[in-house]
Amino acid sequence: MYMPSKSSKNRLRFALFFNIVLVILLISRLAYLQIVISEDLKKGALEQWTKSIDIKPKRGIIYDRKGKKLAVSVNAFTIWANPADVKDGYKTEKELIEVAKQIGSILDMDEELVYEKITKKQRAERIKQWVTKEEASEIRKMGFKGISVVDDNKRYYPNGNFASYILGFTDIDNNGLDGIEKTFDEYLTGTPGKWMKMTDAGNRQLPYDGEKIYEPSDGTSLVSTIDETIQYFAEKAAQQALLDNKAKNVSVIMMEPKTGDIIAMASKPDFDPNNPREPLDENLKREWSNLPPEELKNKWYDMWRNFAVSDIYEPGSTFKIITTAAALEEGTTSLDSHYYCNGFIRDIKGVVLKCVRYYNPHGDQTLSESLNNSCNVAFVNIARQLGKENFYKYIKAFGFGEKTNIDLLGEQPGIIPGNIDMIKEVNLATMSYGHGIAITPMQLVTALSAISNGGNLMEPRLVKEVIDEEGNVVKSFPPQIKRQVISKQTSDTMLKLMESVVVDGSGSRAIIPGYRIGGKTGTAEKIQDGRYAKGKYIASFVAVAPIEDPKIAMLVVVDEPSAGTYYGSSVAAPVARNILEETFNYLEIPPEITDEDREKMTDIVQVPDLRNKNIGEAGRILTDLGLKYTTEYLEYTDGSKVIGQFPSAGVEVQKGSIIDLYLDVKIMDGPKMPYLIGKNREEVIEILDNMNIQYTLEGQGNAEVQNPLPGERLDYDTKVIVEFK
Repeated sequence: MYMPSKSSKNRLRFALFFNIVLVILLISRLAYLQIVISEDLKKGALEQWTKSIDIKPKRGIIYDRKGKKLAVSVNAFTIWANPADVKDGYKTEKELIEVAKQIGSILDMDEELVYEKITKKQRAERIKQWVTKEEASEIRKMGFKGISVVDDNKRYYPNGNFASYILGFTDIDNNGLDGIEKTFDEYLTGTPGKWMKMTDAGNRQLPYDGEKIYEPSDGTSLVSTIDETIQYFAEKAAQQALLDNKAKNVSVIMMEPKTGDIIAMASKPDFDPNNPREPLDENLKREWSNLPPEELKNKWYDMWRNFAVSDIYEPGSTFKIITTAAALEEGTTSLDSHYYCNGFIRDIKGVVLKCVRYYNPHGDQTLSESLNNSCNVAFVNIARQLGKENFYKYIKAFGFGEKTNIDLLGEQPGIIPGNIDMIKEVNLATMSYGHGIAITPMQLVTALSAISNGGNLMEPRLVKEVIDEEGNVVKSFPPQIKRQVISKQTSDTMLKLMESVVVDGSGSRAIIPGYRIGGKTGTAEKIQDGRYAKGKYIASFVAVAPIEDPKIAMLVVVDEPSAGTYYGSSVAAPVARNILEETFNYLEIPPEITDEDREKMTDIVQVPDLRNKNIGEAGRILTDLGLKYTTEYLEYTDGSKVIGQFPSAGVEVQKGSIIDLYLDVKIMDGPKMPYLIGKNREEVIEILDNMNIQYTLEGQGNAEVQNPLPGERLDYDTKVIVEFK
């Protein structure tokens, strides 16, 4: 009997072992394919066998606070092509060209572009989005093979350019790009659906398998804080002010003081979010049509820039309410305090500061009279008594130098000194009346609300809640108190002081008989490229009403008025008055006409002709008639003559009204000192060298102190000193 050798046995053992290992590996691989990655393989197979087209969900609606629709999604149609089915249905090139020609004719498209789309080597190609119902019906009627009409939706703003800086806009795929469309995109955007079709290896639809549609889930809706009617009042008044004053920009913000709710925010000029890349002005449209792409993109960004949150400016005299509130809270001033104005501040080394009425000083004044007169000398002394440590503490506490956290893109924090040590004596003096500090309009109206609501700094709110299709609240955004800045007692005192400004001071053009209104005017030279721009001003007015129970805090800003007058009292205050009067009627807040109001309503005087009279004589005439006058931010001489006035001679006005006088002023020929604070040595050297003036630089780092102050006229022998730290 044959007995296998030892080597044969070893070969048999090896073969058996090899086969066992091979079987184990095959079983493991099969288990891996069938169990571990079966779902992925199934998904991959389905992707090869199917083609799908996204079905867009409807974007949530944006409502105003009373349920009026501000942004909606409307039905539209999109035309899709399945190139494989098109080629299968039309075998010859001639047929494909004819199909492209017919589709192009219906959709008003270039037939070569259509041909390129229907012959592409991919599963699905969008031919045209958002076609009309008539176009969609015509495409369906023609029955083109491989061409589908899919129900779609597009974002639509029924009121056009209404509240465009609040709402923002979306892209072609309904993704939010700006405004609350962007910041609340996660709530407004739903979940897309799918239109699934089974296909063969050539991407042709299989006739026996049919198709499946997975419905989209629509987005949730927003209830905003905006009141559509009050927003309309603000937009109408802002547009009229833009035209009347030939201004660059007019911005209006209205806030509910107790909640921080923005009930209106208008800025003109604006844009239509339905066509956000086209200016509303026809001349601009023609001008932009020839711009290169990069320059055109910059124009878009400029048009979308929201002045209320993205631009900073020197607030001027409106900032005096901050200085006053801080001093009252710290107890360094009171209603019994007195301040003497001789027209100048001369005790700051190397600097002379002027009051707006240095030619006719205010003399002795109470705190209320100082605010009514907007006296710079008084406020320098108020700030000195307060001290830079306390002043800086309240600037920060009122929210300046930080973002308000409003739900809009591009908000700026403003510019304030980085720390207390940076505030020199001259900085404290100028900041007391709103110069040498840069803020946003939103910061100021938020601080104004804190002053008028009992002292609480509120976070601005644009959206109250998120709701579903049935109106159920999905998420709420309650009012947020950031901190308490001043006491209720100080707040009440400030309301009385601001009311006095309207009744007896520069805000008289905001008077509405029967209503108690508080306010403060402001006029400031505009800073451009770090320098004060000659002849360019920002006029502003803050208002609170009604004083007995503030429901509205308002800021009106008129940027670069150029129709003759540029004072906040004559340019911005009347805008606030018009909006408030309509708002009171809408909110059904009845007037309370007092005997004093009736007397004022019947006590009418005719404005005299003051032209060619010197300022002293004109002032006496107006005072005798019971009228007031202003010539702030002009440089006078004793012999200055009146060359113009507003209102003009013969116009009937109430006693106590303010007349703007324009004088024959001889302006010094020298240049104005530019704004250098915060710039480095290289930037300062470049600016001063270009002005061809002598200067001395001290220290290193960024400019902290400059002498003369920004805006001061320079003589040929003026010595400019800039200190760096």
